Amino acid sequence: MQHLPPLISDLALILVVAAFTSFLFKWLKQPLVLGYIIAGFLVGPNFNFFPTIVEVEGVKTWAEIGVIFLLFGLGLEFSFKKMLKVGGLALIPAVFGFGFTMLSGYILAYFLGWNSIDSLFMGGVLAISSTTIIIKAYDELGVKNQKFAGLVTGILVIEDIFAVVLMVILSTVAVSQTFEGIDMVVSILKLIFFLVLWFVAGIYFLPSLLKSLKNYMTEESLLILALALCFLMVVLASKAGFSPALGAFIMGSILAETSKAEKIEHTIKPLQNLFGAIFFVSVGMLINPQMMLDYAVPIILATLILLLGKPMFVIAGAIISGEPIKVAVRTGMSLSQIGEFSFIIATMGLALNVTSDFLYPIAVAVSVVTTFTTPYMIKLSGPFYLFVERTIPPSWKKKLDNYSLGAKQVSEESDWKKFLGFYLANTLIFSVVVISIIIISTRFVHGFVEHNAWEHFIVTMSTMLVLLPFLWALAFRTKMKEQLQNIWKKKRERGPLMALLIGRIVLALFFIGFLFNQMYSPLVAFFGVLVTGFIVYLNFYKIRGIYYRRIETQFLSNLNQREQVEGPEHHITPWDSHLATFEIKAGLSFIGKSLNDIQFRENFGINLAKIKRGDISINIPSRFEQVYPNDVLSVIGTDAQLDKFKEYLLEEEMKVVKSEVDTEITLHQLLLENEPCSLVGKSIRNSSIRELTHGLIVGVERDNVRILNPESDFVFQQHDIIWLVGDEKRIRVYFNQILSEK
Repeated sequence: MQHLPPLISDLALILVVAAFTSFLFKWLKQPLVLGYIIAGFLVGPNFNFFPTIVEVEGVKTWAEIGVIFLLFGLGLEFSFKKMLKVGGLALIPAVFGFGFTMLSGYILAYFLGWNSIDSLFMGGVLAISSTTIIIKAYDELGVKNQKFAGLVTGILVIEDIFAVVLMVILSTVAVSQTFEGIDMVVSILKLIFFLVLWFVAGIYFLPSLLKSLKNYMTEESLLILALALCFLMVVLASKAGFSPALGAFIMGSILAETSKAEKIEHTIKPLQNLFGAIFFVSVGMLINPQMMLDYAVPIILATLILLLGKPMFVIAGAIISGEPIKVAVRTGMSLSQIGEFSFIIATMGLALNVTSDFLYPIAVAVSVVTTFTTPYMIKLSGPFYLFVERTIPPSWKKKLDNYSLGAKQVSEESDWKKFLGFYLANTLIFSVVVISIIIISTRFVHGFVEHNAWEHFIVTMSTMLVLLPFLWALAFRTKMKEQLQNIWKKKRERGPLMALLIGRIVLALFFIGFLFNQMYSPLVAFFGVLVTGFIVYLNFYKIRGIYYRRIETQFLSNLNQREQVEGPEHHITPWDSHLATFEIKAGLSFIGKSLNDIQFRENFGINLAKIKRGDISINIPSRFEQVYPNDVLSVIGTDAQLDKFKEYLLEEEMKVVKSEVDTEITLHQLLLENEPCSLVGKSIRNSSIRELTHGLIVGVERDNVRILNPESDFVFQQHDIIWLVGDEKRIRVYFNQILSEK
């Protein structure tokens, strides 16, 4: 009889029990993650009334692969550009929620008598909410289209980045056994260096690679290529001294910017589900009931931090960032659990042998409890908001409403802020690229050639040719000519501006000297700087026009590839209104009718911002535009209005698709201040705003009274606040004209 390896028997046992618990928890309307954890407990060594797995180390290896797939999947949903867009909206509540929760976890562990490393890991475990559990709960409760869900998504995106940085910090602290010293700073700088390098290189090469292979791409070949890239980055991250999970997350986030992101995510989903289930089963295997009883007090206190403390921290951050009380409350009460990253951090502590045995079971117990409570916390957020609204004094509520409104006023960034943002990003990116090329040349390429004079010279000159366009961009590239001119007009600001501009050139010359010094000597480096600087001066426009622009065009084309296909996600938030998208099925009663006949605004209170018809987008459609099957309607309204429209669509057997917004259609706010303004005294019809901006006025606020969907004969007055949705570029140009009249 053929011998069956124990690992296969273990896998059969794991999958059978996991399948049973998954059906059970689906029936109970609970997250499947909990079912997998319970399955792990049943087949683990601490439960003696059920068959137990034998090949523990083999299962651990499969679990590590599961972590890689989990982080790869999270990366595919992440997108760096998405983070930049939601950053301003979600950054403050994310910082409050993450920072104060981690501090609370550390203080709790410290007062329980734990050592500093256990306390730090405890804080890290409690600080990160579970993306999987929250999204699953939103799906089951049907609240994904509501305004607060967009803010929660932004916070989760930022927390993912915090988690990546935290993993690096914790691993550094674990090795050095101290919170101080240069090692931590070096590790963070190293992480930033590799993140920028991997992202820039990945965006430059991978979308082009996928595009060139599109005629040969099948679902199978795409799966193999995606896995190859994922595990290649896992190896590179490990070689660079980071965790394999970080490599998987980075590759996923790079592929998230390509046009194949959704297809890769769909193709990889079965493998992600399989290995993810094995990972969570391995988590459950470590549950020790006796240890959980012994540490019941820390488990209860940690759970209270998540159920009471973190919601309060997030609510405070959301209110400070200018969100209404309702959105802040519902956002905070959604983030009261821990999940994937918490398990990974706890696992990392065990793998490094720096945390006590009790930390992992505590993390699992807290996760189980808070996962059960997540749907109920989300449901209770509405009644709790009503309680808060009735409880707080009216004067406080009015001040908070005015603060929220004021925080969302249209404000122009200062010239210095725009310029410094560009300056720092440009310097960081091109410094990383230049340093990487120099390291590759001096440490790798140079080692493969014989060290005679000619080959030495050829390697050096070849490296310089590769470096020239990036050195030019580092020293001279600018996209802020208008801001530079505005700053230069102010004589007292010319000095700091010149210092920054000269500093870029000096840094580029330093890199040239560094290369020649590595290849030859300081004297040669001095002359190399002079000669190269002279060559760049003579060929300034050729380097910019022929070399660099080709590189930049290719990079920007790849970076925007996904947006060119489907349009990026972007949330706009007037009062309680936001944009949601609905797909129209064939056979509906209003198919073929004009918008004037359908009367979306009159029947539901919503405004139609865009119709997407195949590859065609109709922004701010006219009342004569008709609705056809498979159209995707982007509509703006409050939660209540969108729910009413959604219920109508469900009655019409419509399929509601995931909320998404094209960045070309955005919402802006214009305040008619004391100074004279051409709009004051004019009606909406006579102002020609619609014709000039291709936009739609969806609301006006006057003396703290909000007027939704004003009629065309509505007359503007001073101090009015106008809400306008439409094409972003046209609205910005129009606003600049209005503001320049003041």
